[in-house]
Amino acid sequence: MAERSFWSADTAGVFVFVRVTPRASKDAIEGVTVDAAGDERLAIRLRAVPEDGKANKALVALLAKSWKIPKSAIDVVSGLTQRQKTIRLSVVDDDLASILRQIAKG
Repeated sequence: MAERSFWSADTAGVFVFVRVTPRASKDAIEGVTVDAAGDERLAIRLRAVPEDGKANKALVALLAKSWKIPKSAIDVVSGLTQRQKTIRLSVVDDDLASILRQIAKG
């Protein structure tokens, strides 16, 4: 089975596949992990609880702050009530390159 990268891009935008751990001790982007299906996901820990959209809001806020892009450029497009989510970024190529460099640094 072929691995799927933690991100992909097409005409609809840049998609980032994440796995969120709510109720963590701190908000943090942990790095890239591989799930049971062999697909890469960006592991993210959040202090927020997974109720009433609080974890999704915290996820968007963390990504916007970490990647220095506006919150309006980040949408949770699938997995609203699940740990595995797909995020769509509305960014230009320079922003994407910067985000990927930050993730690579850890």
